[in-house]
Amino acid sequence: MENINVTKTSETIAKLIAEVEKVVVGKKTEISMLVTAMLAGGHVLIEDVPGTGKTTLASALSKACGLDFNRAQFTPDVMASDITGFNIYNRSTENFEFRNGLVMCNVMLADEINRASPKTQSALLEAMEEKKVTVDGTTYDIPKPFMVIATQNPSGYVGTYPLPEAQLDRFYLRLNMGYPTESEEMAILTARKGVNPLESVEAVTNAEEINEMIKEASEVRVSGELCKYIVQLVNATRKSSSIALGASPRASLALMRLSQAYALVNGRDYVIGEDIAALFAPAITHRIVLSQDARLNRITAADAVTEAYKSVEVPFKTGR
Repeated sequence: MENINVTKTSETIAKLIAEVEKVVVGKKTEISMLVTAMLAGGHVLIEDVPGTGKTTLASALSKACGLDFNRAQFTPDVMASDITGFNIYNRSTENFEFRNGLVMCNVMLADEINRASPKTQSALLEAMEEKKVTVDGTTYDIPKPFMVIATQNPSGYVGTYPLPEAQLDRFYLRLNMGYPTESEEMAILTARKGVNPLESVEAVTNAEEINEMIKEASEVRVSGELCKYIVQLVNATRKSSSIALGASPRASLALMRLSQAYALVNGRDYVIGEDIAALFAPAITHRIVLSQDARLNRITAADAVTEAYKSVEVPFKTGR
């Protein structure tokens, strides 16, 4: 497309990924997925055990992008107003003044999001969907770009409030970090003998360029056949006997936008079937609810989504 400088954009993205890799070793796929979600205008839930680099990844990405970053450590005593902001009375002016909440930034890390109360969790919903917050009847715009990176520990349920389906559906992707290999873990130890490598991360882009890349991603071409393929894949989750609640139309839209951004990350201005294939599981698995029979038969959400994916034939024409 004339409006997309694929070469320049892909070079910037490659530099961005390389800069984050200085800190997060051996996770190029996860970093690429995180960048993809950012360019798609979406949010990401990173789910894994403590100490696997979830927080570090979010911090490194925001620093490499040159974006404003806020971290919210979610605990039961965190209030909704801490997230959205609040009005406070100024006695000298005899007026109420708005004080920004943690959400007023470009990248917000919602660390251990499932440890906050449902009321505090829901304070993020408007911000994630509308890129705005409403306080005492007044609506405030959140800076662009805006992205929520939430983390949670899947193995620790004591004192947590599981995210409801409606909130999970707001996340474009759910990622798992996984443990590093022995050689990767050796590299991590070596790099951290001295200064924290996070301090060496430099900004390779800025908010203005990121906004431009988001616009470019929205202009990446998706053929009618591939749009139909996306719809068929999502519809397959609704027909599966292993799934009680299939993915919503929001999932179809998210998958299309993600595939556009993923194509741009891979240096193309058009989507191919492989883009959709790479994104289907991380974009859909957290959006479904398994049937009781599937749970009894120990079928996982990943198994059910894989089954749905295999039930749909890939379009022959997957290019331009």
